[in-house]
Amino acid sequence: MKVGFLGFGEVASTLSDGLIRNGVDVCACVEGRSSRTRDLADKVGVNRCKTNREVAEISEIIVSAVVPSSAVEVAKEVGEHFNGVYVDVNNISPQRVKEALGFIKKGKTVDASLIGSVKKGLDVKIIASGSGAERFAKLNGYGMNIEVISHEIGQASAIKMLRSAYTKGVSALLFETLLVAYKMGVDEMLLECISETECPGFKESAMSRIISSTFHAERRAQEMMEVVKVVSEHTNPMMSRATSEFFKLLSNKEGKHEKKLENYRDVFYSFYED
Repeated sequence: MKVGFLGFGEVASTLSDGLIRNGVDVCACVEGRSSRTRDLADKVGVNRCKTNREVAEISEIIVSAVVPSSAVEVAKEVGEHFNGVYVDVNNISPQRVKEALGFIKKGKTVDASLIGSVKKGLDVKIIASGSGAERFAKLNGYGMNIEVISHEIGQASAIKMLRSAYTKGVSALLFETLLVAYKMGVDEMLLECISETECPGFKESAMSRIISSTFHAERRAQEMMEVVKVVSEHTNPMMSRATSEFFKLLSNKEGKHEKKLENYRDVFYSFYED
């Protein structure tokens, strides 16, 4: 089995690592990327291609895992050179997924969504819809956790968008609430109070959400812009729009500190009191 990745961020590198460990031949183009990304590709054991077109020409399955703004562009770039199964796992709207997959003229297409954190590795649940969903699900034999939900393009991405509206909205509200509590000196007490009404492990989850929100703010702002488009087709996206604005503001502070931040207080101190 030969699997190619377009993009080599957290999703692609994590899934590549698991697939290679299970005997899959994985390739990707990391030309023009940072030395850190190139080193990571070498460490994982990915076969490096010079172009995305080369990835398309040698892969049976392609997984597109790029920033939302590039999803259509990369599909257009390789569409004429690929006749396998093209899987879009990007955080984009159903309409944008259909636009991107429309450039895949010869192959089968899949609209897919990660349900949960990719930090789970191959165990992360992926829902898939589209003409190539069953063929994509053959990667379950190599350790992946893919569930086919439909043959209709757009259903997996719709679930993905609406799930993002909820999870990122909660993260934004948690960040804002706990930041105020931190400044007032009552953050620990607030966490204890909320923990009494939330699920077990809430404090650990809250810390993870805040740190993750901080360092992926720019990407999440882009993702929420897609969510706003979807929600606006059915109702006034007041909450989704506010969440999008929150991550835009947070992204202005993203990446300004090299110190490893291990808890939410490190985040607040580093970003708001330095």
